[in-house]
Amino acid sequence: MLKKILLTTALLLAAGIAIVLGLATGKPDTFKVERSTTIQAPPEKIAPLIADFHRWGAWSPYEKIDPSMKREFSGAPSGKGAVYAWEGTGNAGAGRMEIAESTPKRVAIQLDFSKPFTAHNIAAFTLQPQGSGTQVTWSMEGPAPLVSKVMQVFFSMDTMIGKDFETGLASLKAAAEK
Repeated sequence: MLKKILLTTALLLAAGIAIVLGLATGKPDTFKVERSTTIQAPPEKIAPLIADFHRWGAWSPYEKIDPSMKREFSGAPSGKGAVYAWEGTGNAGAGRMEIAESTPKRVAIQLDFSKPFTAHNIAAFTLQPQGSGTQVTWSMEGPAPLVSKVMQVFFSMDTMIGKDFETGLASLKAAAEK
């Protein structure tokens, strides 16, 4: 009887894993998350808040995740070549960002995570003048390996990351409109 229960449990577990893997393989090979807001300031006032990692504490939601997070700045002081590395003890994980492009209308960042998992993405901020303000779009895109696809079966990356982007853009708006 115990053998039958164990066999049934093993078969159900194997079927569950097969279903999850089947659903995961149907997910796209890349992902993109994007949010926008309008800030009542010119791009020239907003871009420096983004292109200088030292100023992210004023607006980035990720700066508040782990108060004991270790930060290291290197490379250029701001703009292209500026580097920011972090290592957290909790939810922040660990990784590195390097500004690959920096103009008043676009800041692109190579974003490399090393913990809790390895990922290599591109984050970008696009600043488009609109009347007396600027539409700021924060996006992140990259490959979706199998582990990411399995996570997407249970969680929406757009919802999870999108909420952080919305919070960050609201804080960026407040900082830029001062």
